[in-house]
Amino acid sequence: MTTRSIAAGALAIPAVPGAESDPKSAAGLAERAKNAGLTISVAESLTAGNLAATLGAAPDSADRFSGGVVAYSATVKQRVLDIPDVPVVSATAAQTMAANVRALMDTDLAVATTGVGGPGPQDGEPPGSVWFAVATRHRVQAEHRHFGGDPQRVLEQTVRHAIGLLLAATRRFDYSVSPNPWDR
Repeated sequence: MTTRSIAAGALAIPAVPGAESDPKSAAGLAERAKNAGLTISVAESLTAGNLAATLGAAPDSADRFSGGVVAYSATVKQRVLDIPDVPVVSATAAQTMAANVRALMDTDLAVATTGVGGPGPQDGEPPGSVWFAVATRHRVQAEHRHFGGDPQRVLEQTVRHAIGLLLAATRRFDYSVSPNPWDR
């Protein structure tokens, strides 16, 4: 697996050891979001609703998971999430998806996934190529990963990594210092 990051703003998303392989991370994210009073939304392409389903299945998810947009086709990405005329498997697409679903749902955090599950390439990207973005009220950061395996394995790894990125984003803030960490 390889990684590339592109930041708009200065949101640092550190790695979360084990998050990609821990199926309980959705429950941990739900608990962390509830304790911190954070709301979460998602914009999905490659994961086709699987990320929302995973977050929605976590305990007390209704308290913190506002919902998401499944934008599988380029037309839906452009019409609903206002993606510019760029390749849909790109940092720009992921960043725009995350920022716009966060604004649409009025949440504190959002994550977006767009990529190529396979078996063939798309937009010049090979199978397993995935762009992620995490948006807060003030920052957006994109990250690229390349996952191996068949399309189902790529999808599973993508869902786990997206949850790991949300967990990492929640850890960025020290909730004991300020009641409104998003102003930092």
